[in-house]
Amino acid sequence: MDNIIELKNVFFSAQDDRKILQDVSIEFVPGKTTAIVGPSGGGKSTVLKLSAGLLIPESGEVLFKGKNVAYMNRSDNLEFRREGAFVFQDSALWANMDLYQILELPLKIHYPLMNKNQRDKRINEVTELVGYRKDLRIRPARLSMGEQKLIAFARSMLCNPSVLFLDEWTESLDESAADRLIEIVRKKQREDTSILFVSHDMRIILDLADYVVVIIDGKVTAHSQKENMISDLLLNDFLKIGIAS
Repeated sequence: MDNIIELKNVFFSAQDDRKILQDVSIEFVPGKTTAIVGPSGGGKSTVLKLSAGLLIPESGEVLFKGKNVAYMNRSDNLEFRREGAFVFQDSALWANMDLYQILELPLKIHYPLMNKNQRDKRINEVTELVGYRKDLRIRPARLSMGEQKLIAFARSMLCNPSVLFLDEWTESLDESAADRLIEIVRKKQREDTSILFVSHDMRIILDLADYVVVIIDGKVTAHSQKENMISDLLLNDFLKIGIAS
């Protein structure tokens, strides 16, 4: 089985030359869910962003379906962007657009032949899916952090992605809203969506992950099926060193 995404000997540094990732190699299996865990500042969100092509490694390769993300042509890059969707920890909503414009933009880019009525219908579908029922003609600054997260998650659903990248995606949500998003992810799992997520929530890790990757101090210290992690009692160690809660 070919990997959906693969990191090969990846190094990445911050702008101040501080090493964030050192010789990281990870293979992500298609149709499976991988939890990327580790203590704060250890590099897990950087791994997620590199996997999604949002960052380019200083050396090494990031491959999507065997193609180097850094050297994709325009057509391959558009396919990658359409198939993948990223939910940022801080939601990353455009401050100078209203919510409708934010949700409309991906549809305009990836489905240029879609008319206004079709875009309206799809936007209504995804906002209803995540449970957002307020006005879409307001800007993100008027939303709570939890509401912003709902819009960010709705945006990720617009193009029915085959790869989902989720960075602390239930943070700032009450239990009811978090459970709604978890159920959406379960549905995507049943559709064989490849899912990579970062979380400190042990409940989510145990519930959703097929595989667990542990990143500590910029290095992969463990990578195996979740059941193997549990049988090796590594999850108890995670709790002790602050990887999960």
